[in-house]
Formats: sequence, structure tokens, C-alpha cells
Amino acid sequence: MIPELGQFALIVALLLALVQAMLPLAGAWRNDAALMSVARPAALAQFGFVLVAFVCLAISFMVNDFSVLNVARNSYSRLPELYRFTATWGSHEGSLLLWVLMLAFWGAAVAVFSRRLPDAMAARVIGVMGLISVGFIAFMLITSNPFERQLPAAIEGNDMNPLLQDWGMIIHPPMLYMGYVGFAVAFAFAIAALLSGRLDAAWARWSRPWTIAAWTFLTLGIVLGSWWAYRELGWGGWWFWDPTENASFMPWIAGTALIHSLAATEKRGVFKAWTVLLALTTFSLSLLGTFLVRSGVLSSVHAFATDPARGAFILGFLVVVVGGSLALYAWRAPRIIAGGGYSGFSRESLLLANNVLLIAALGAVLLGTLYPLVVDALGLGKISVGPPYFNAVFVPLIAPALFLMGIGPLARWKNGRLADVAARLKWPFAAVLASGFALAFALDEFKPWAALGFCLALWIAYTVGLAFRDRLRGGGDLPRAFWGMQLAHFGMAVGVAGIAVVAAYSSERDVRMAPGGSAELAGYTFTFRGAGPREGPNFHAMRGTVEVSRNGARVATLHPEKRVYTASGMAMTEASVHPNFFRDVYVALGEPLDDQGAWSVRLFHKPFINWLWLGALLMAIGGFLAATDRRYRLGRAASRAAAKLAAQGA
Repeated sequence: MIPELGQFALIVALLLALVQAMLPLAGAWRNDAALMSVARPAALAQFGFVLVAFVCLAISFMVNDFSVLNVARNSYSRLPELYRFTATWGSHEGSLLLWVLMLAFWGAAVAVFSRRLPDAMAARVIGVMGLISVGFIAFMLITSNPFERQLPAAIEGNDMNPLLQDWGMIIHPPMLYMGYVGFAVAFAFAIAALLSGRLDAAWARWSRPWTIAAWTFLTLGIVLGSWWAYRELGWGGWWFWDPTENASFMPWIAGTALIHSLAATEKRGVFKAWTVLLALTTFSLSLLGTFLVRSGVLSSVHAFATDPARGAFILGFLVVVVGGSLALYAWRAPRIIAGGGYSGFSRESLLLANNVLLIAALGAVLLGTLYPLVVDALGLGKISVGPPYFNAVFVPLIAPALFLMGIGPLARWKNGRLADVAARLKWPFAAVLASGFALAFALDEFKPWAALGFCLALWIAYTVGLAFRDRLRGGGDLPRAFWGMQLAHFGMAVGVAGIAVVAAYSSERDVRMAPGGSAELAGYTFTFRGAGPREGPNFHAMRGTVEVSRNGARVATLHPEKRVYTASGMAMTEASVHPNFFRDVYVALGEPLDDQGAWSVRLFHKPFINWLWLGALLMAIGGFLAATDRRYRLGRAASRAAAKLAAQGA
């Protein structure tokens, strides 16, 4: 009865989401404290029942209940227990339940940590979160029931997708969904502010830590997905501009713009309408990503569903959410009072310029992602938009944004002057330019894009150090938010340096290797010692042995594998990687070539690729520090007191 219990819990969660959506919003409209007080317990109860449903599905996988269609299609009795658990979200239905669980978690978190918000604002925010939950739980129950039974039960399962049988899948989907769904909180705050007509610095202060937290999780989710693909797919790449990769990258770009716009709105009361629009856009892009991955319009290792009914439901939900929010924005936006003025080279102006560049880059990615789908849907043929387009269009737009990232934090609010900044930074800029080009010339071959990357990375790193020096000389404190911002910027510098080197100086070879044979790549010698059989819990493999040396000294012994999974018969390449701080040596086993033990082998040398992962990790740590700054808790208390005084005065 475990699956039936999970099904019942989902139905109760849907009813609770309806209560959470309708009563608090009605209470805020009528100023009825009793109705508004329903918001928090309803959100907590909804999370509890969704959690029960998720646990029931996980138990069904762990005990191999093949009478559940989802389990039979995505598990196997010989699947290791760890992967049996991760198979809970390895399918469309299970991953959707994880999505709903994360959404309910965010709603419960808002309910717990919004005690200092004005009651009406909290009711509206939690109510909007409830409306979103209604849509997704209904979608799951109507088209994607994870607890659907099949009778008679299957004797054995079909096994989990071998691509997903990696420990990275334990944390990648939860982190990614926490980011995706976390932007629903920023969306809910924006809708609540539009409904109340109160678009001031207070709502930006309330929304900002939630937005930063969602951005932090999405950053981790994206980089974990990139790292998983790099290790698991055996192709040696870390980003391919796949449409489903772009589906997560686009909300990240919009979320980055939103964080910076919220900072200006909170500090100076400017960009109010623009900030609200960014909040609506960011979550709308999260929903668009859901549509792309789950509608069947894409064929990708990241995509789930191929059922047109599911795509139609999500598309309808997307139209309702996006159309309704934009209609509300169009109604309220003309009434928004503009903030104070600012000079042409103030921090506000630089943040706005940065936002414009980010949104232009976002538009380029959106166009390249959707245009082939639109052309195909109109019956005009099939076209492919790949890395050449994205690299040619995205890089020239994002490079100026990275340059402004260094200048913005050093400019003054309101009355900044170009002459002051230029006088201060002209010699450091020249030094950075010379150092960046010198680094590029010092490597094996000068490449312009690498020089540009070095210059931008050094520029950002230098301005981070300058910001710390200014703060300490001025006698100011160093709050967590300041540490977080600077650490995130420094992480971007580290990541940009890694991208510049790995994109320009990676090398690879496809070679035929017989036992005892050797090949050279990037100064390393790879010696193939042969391949032998290995039995896994649910696969058979041929395991190669490759010795790596440099200048006669042993570096590592790598063991790439070619696996065939028992249940599905699917063949998979399991690469072997030897990492260090400055490079990866990477070997992937291809196909056997003859009866004498020769194999096709792919060899890779990836300089500085680990700086990508390190940079993203530093950015995420910075986001965590900023989101947990004490000022936000104090600010919420002050805002609540101000709201009470305003209500009493009215």
C-alpha cells in the first residue's frame, strides 16, 4: 500500500495547495487576518504531504516494487542501492515529484522565515507560491503520475538510464531544481508587490536574500551538471550549448541581472519597474526550461518526456503564468514612482549597463535555442544552431559585462564621475592589459581569445583587491554581503581564466593502441597495457590500463572502461581522469579493433579545467555568504515596523 499512500499524500497536497493559494490571497484583499493566518500552516502542511509522497516513491524503488510502472521502467533488482535511491528522480515522473518537493520546501521556508514580514505581504507571497504548486501537482497527477500501477507486476525492471548511474546525479538534480524553483520566491515577491502596489526598497530587501539563495543553488546545479557531463559522456567537453544546457543557463543569466538590479532598488530606490520585470522573466525562463525538457520538443541526454499531452499542459501553464504576470505588470507598472536621479557614471548607471549587456547576451542564447524549434514547428525544415553561433555572439556581449564587473563596485552611488574612476584605474588597467597579453605570449601559442580572458580575469581580481583596500582604509566594516559579493566576483575571475586556457589550449588525439603501444600528447606519454574483463553489479565491462608518464617519470595509471549494461544492453564509455590543480589528463576507451587486443583510445589534455569548477564553487560560497547576511534579518524587522506604523497612520 506504499504507492497508494504516496498517491493519497499527493492528492491531499493538491487540496492544501488550493487552500494555500485561495484563502491567504482573499484575506489580503479583504484585510482579513483570520484568512491570512492560514498561509503559513497550509504551506508547512503541503510540504509535509509532498515529502510523504516522495518518501513513498523512494521506498518503492528501494524495495524493487515492480508493480509500480515508474519503478519497473527505471530500476533493476541488481542496481546498487545508491542508484536505486537516485532512480527516484531519474525519470520524468520522479524528477517532477522532486521539483514539486523543492517548490513545497521553498514555500515552507518562506512560511518559517517570513515571521517579520507584514502579514498581508507574507500572505500574498505564500499564496502565489500555492498557485504555482497547484499547477505542478495537478500536472503530475493528470499526466505524470509517479505511482501508476501495472498489473500483473513486471518480473524485472528495465534498469536506470546508464548515463545517470553516477554519484554526481545524487546532488546535481536537487541543486539544479533548488535553483530553478527558488526563483519562484522572487516571482512571488514581485507579484505580491504588484498586487499591493507597494514597490519600494522594502520589497527589494525582502526578496534579495531569497533570490541570491536561488541563484547560488542554480550555480551549483549548473556546474555539477557540466562536471558530470565532462566525466560521464566521454567526450572531454564541459559545455556544448545543448538546448537543455541553455534551459538552465538562461534563468541563471536573468537571475544574475536580477540580483544586481535588486541591489540598486534596495540602496537607491531606482529601477523598480525593471527589477520587477526581471523577477517575472527569471521564473518564466525557469518554466520555459521545464517546457523544453519535458515536452518532447528536444532530443537530448538531459531531456525526459516525449508525450505531447505533457508538453501541451506545460505550455498552457506557461502561457497562464507568463501572460497573467505580464498583464498584472502592464496594469501596475505605469503607477510605479521613479526613484532618485543619478549621474551618467554612477554605480547605478554601471549596474544598468551591466544589466543591458546581460539581457542582450540572454537574448542571443534564447534566439539560438528557440529558433531551430520554431523553424521545425512551422514545417520549414530542420536547422542546427551550435557552438560557433553561441561563441561568436555570446562572448562579445559578455566580455564588456565582465569589464564593468570590475568598475561597478568602485564607483560611487548617485554622483560618480568618469574622470575620477579613469584617473584611479588607468595605470592598473594598462598593467592588467600588458600582463594578460604577456601571459598569452608566454604559452605555447598566442591566441587572442586567451589574451582577452586573461585580461578580464586579472582585471576582476585586481578590482576585488582594490575594493577590500578601500573598505579597510575607510574604516568601514566587512559584512557577510560584502565578502560574498567580492568572493563571487573573484570566483568569476578564476572561472574566466580557466575557460580562457581550456578553450584555447586543450588538445586531444584519437589513436589505435595495441598492448605495449604508446602515444604522445602535450608532453605526456600514454602507454596501453591492454584491457581485461570486469564484472559490475549490473554490467559487464572491458577495463583498460593506461600508464601516463612525463619525462620518464610516472604520473598516473588510468583505467577507462567500456561497459555493457545487463538489462538494457546499452553500451557506455566510462572515462578515467587524473586531475590536478593545473590540468586534467583524460582517457576514454573506444571500440576493440582486432583480435590482438588493439583498441581505439581517445586521449585528452585539459589545462586549467579545474579552475572552472573552483571558480563556480567560490561564486556559490559567495552567494551563500551574501544570502545569510545579518542586515537582511534586521532590515525585515525594520520594514515590518514601518509597515505597522503606516497602517496605524492610515
